[in-house]
Order: sequence, then structure tokens, then C-alpha cells
Amino acid sequence: MYEDFYGMRVRPFALTPDPHFLFMSRKHRFAFSMLEYALSGQAGFTVITGEIGSGKTTLIRHLLRGRTENANFGVIANTHESFGCLLQWIMTAFGISSTSDDRAARYQAFIRYLITQFGEGKQTILIVDEAQNLSIELLEELRLLSNINADEDQLLQMILVGQPELLQKLRRPELTQFAQRISVNYHLTALSYPETRAYIRHRLRVAGARPDLMTEAALKAVFHFTNGMPRIINSVCDMACVYGYAEGLETIDANTVLAVVRDKEKDALLPLHHITGRLDDEALNQAIEDSVAASCAKEGPFEEEPARMAHPEPEPDEHQEGMQSIAFRSPDDFAGVEQTQRAGLLKTAPVRLSPANTIVPIISQRNRRRDRPKRLGWFLGLL
Repeated sequence: MYEDFYGMRVRPFALTPDPHFLFMSRKHRFAFSMLEYALSGQAGFTVITGEIGSGKTTLIRHLLRGRTENANFGVIANTHESFGCLLQWIMTAFGISSTSDDRAARYQAFIRYLITQFGEGKQTILIVDEAQNLSIELLEELRLLSNINADEDQLLQMILVGQPELLQKLRRPELTQFAQRISVNYHLTALSYPETRAYIRHRLRVAGARPDLMTEAALKAVFHFTNGMPRIINSVCDMACVYGYAEGLETIDANTVLAVVRDKEKDALLPLHHITGRLDDEALNQAIEDSVAASCAKEGPFEEEPARMAHPEPEPDEHQEGMQSIAFRSPDDFAGVEQTQRAGLLKTAPVRLSPANTIVPIISQRNRRRDRPKRLGWFLGLL
């Protein structure tokens, strides 16, 4: 609608997760480094959490886009407490067919699959999105599946992605054993003001628009009302572009953003961090400036990296369709985790993102003897 008017190739603020628009804030960069560390270090369980709309799924899709031939991913994205047999969902995610209805037979088929993949030098990685919806019983099933790893050989790695409720579940006493097996965890928080400003300009640049399409005052207003939550930022900025187009504005200013916010307040559907209320213009401007100042004082400046910002024109994401088909084609503390362990993890995670945002090769560098898959089969009682 407004794309041609503002010289855009695509809409910059669509609400669907799109890894082409991924902005590596300080938090997202660290979370992605944790994922790389977990996979390269053969971690059993990795947990990534964050508020609704914080960019968790986009981060995972970026990981999948950079997958290598040595990594075999299975994704479960449609989770709920009563979705049936967890093992069947997992097998479907990896494309494993089994004609047997017997649970033990399916379990053995899954183990054979893992051993085969290991023998071919591939890591098998299960990603469960929206994991906060899993019941205690299903989480315990996941923990039991981790028992199939033999000695130093990590046959199955698992990444759980979810909202803060997932942390609350993992702190429950009955999941203490599960929490103790979590090697890496990270919680994504909202963007600071400098990151919000860089995030909006980044998306405009990727879409082909002028990065300065929105004035500094407009960017400050967006941050004040969204508290730096990416999905809410997208919603407000998208409508600001619509309003600007309707009024024929070449530049979107703070008044346009305020018009969007006031209309959103009437609907009461968008969870805005602040409301305009009955504040006069002077008081409202002061409140916005106070929010920005507080954010800058808390987190400091954020420097954009030119190499990281230079993205080609977005192209259709092949894997996005794959994730959807997988999802619908089939029926700062953890309990028991020592603070010193977490501190030690951070000290031993020197993984840095490459300028192109590609993941490092994640296949283990251990020497694999040819007879190891056979030995594992014997160890696990399949031979």
C-alpha cells in the first residue's frame, strides 16, 4: 500500500518472523552466540526464553537458514498440553516413518535413526518452539529422551524456545532433574532506546527505504510506547507508515506516531507500555524524553555495524514454509543449576558472530571411529 510511495521493495514492519530482517541487537547477538556455543560444544539442553514478540522465533529461523550439511534439524512449532504422543511428533519432525503403533517399536526406530545420523557425521538437533505450552509430563519425556546419549557421544541435542512461563515451569521441584541438564540458557529482554532506533532504521534500510524516514522525535515516541519490544514496534511503525502515506508525508514525525498510539489506545488491543492519557504536549514530550534518558543511562550506547547492516534485497524464505508444514502436518535462575556453573559458561564461550551472520560449523571435531555407530547400537541394546 505505502511501499511505492516511500520507495520500499517490501513492507519493513510485517508482524511475521522474517530472518531477512533480523537485527542483531546486543541481546540477540549474545543469544545467538549461546546457540552456536551450545551446538559446537555438544550441549544436551539449551533454553532460550523471552517475552512475546521479543524475536525468539526469528532468531531460530536465522539459525536454520545458516544450517550446514552436518546438522540435521527437526522442528516442533505447534505445541500444546494435549497434542498426543510426543515421540510421534518428534519422529514426524525428522521425517522418520514408522508403521508400528507400538511405542517401544517407535522408540527403537528413533534410536536407530540417531545412530545412523551419528555414523554419517551429523548432529541431530530437535527444536521445540513455544515450549512453555508443554506439560510437566511432556517435559519429563524430553528429559528421558536425553538418556539415549551414550558416554561422550551426544546423539540428540535439544533447544527449547519459549516465553517466561517456561522458566517458571523449569523451576518446579518435579523438574529439578531436567533443570540440572540444561547446559546453556539465555533470556531475551526488550531493546534499549539506541537499539530501538537502530532496529527501525535497519528494517527501513533492508526494505529499500530511507533510513531517516522517521524523525528522531518519532523514534523516541515509538520507544516510549513500545518499551523496545520488537513486535509492538513493528505494529506501531507499520501503521505510522500507513498514516504518513494517507497524509502524503515524506517524513514521519512524532505527531504521526502519536496519532497511531491514540487510535490504538481506543481499541485497547495492543499492549502499549505507556498511554497518552490526559497529558498535555509538554508533559508528554517530557515523559518521552525521560524514558529515553533512563534507557540510555541503563544500557549505554549501541553502535551499528555497517557490515551487519548491509543486507541484500529480501528473498522468499524457503525454510519458512518448511517450518509451517512441520508444525501442522502431524498429530536469572534455574533450580539445581549453580551460579558458578553459569558464570563459568560465560567465561568459556568465546564464540563471535561472523560479519555475514552465518553460523560456525557445528559438527563435533572429535575423531569418530567407523565402528562407533555399531558400538552404540550394542550399548543401547539394539544389536
